[in-house]
Amino acid sequence: MRIVSRSPQRTRQLGRAIAKKILKTKKDRVVLGLKGALGSGKTTFIDGFARGLGLKKRMMSPTFIIVRHHRLRGGSKKHFFHMDAYRIGKISELRSLDFKKMISTPRSITVIEWPEKVRQALPKDTSWLEFRHGRKENERVISVK
Repeated sequence: MRIVSRSPQRTRQLGRAIAKKILKTKKDRVVLGLKGALGSGKTTFIDGFARGLGLKKRMMSPTFIIVRHHRLRGGSKKHFFHMDAYRIGKISELRSLDFKKMISTPRSITVIEWPEKVRQALPKDTSWLEFRHGRKENERVISVK
């Protein structure tokens, strides 16, 4: 599926809608990989996604701390992990982040920016969203795979 967003607000709305859909799934854990260049809309999408999960605070990319963990209330999922793998140099670095435990935590959603850096460690059922700049300034093309 390919979606064209013409504004940051629309990208946030898309994130919110996908989060609400995921909350209704029966899957015990969900892993999403958000692939795209700097400024392509990944963090904007995650901001809307987090609101769709019921979180109130604005999401910031965890570029320097790598992973943020948010507890969710009153739903099928209890944990939201937001990871930015941009600074990961070697797969072995994931051990110190307890990555295997994070992606296998029951009732959890894990969203990873720059997932290509850790691709070999991701579960086979990871869902992929690719973000690209569109032709116009605020336009983004988002492909869901």
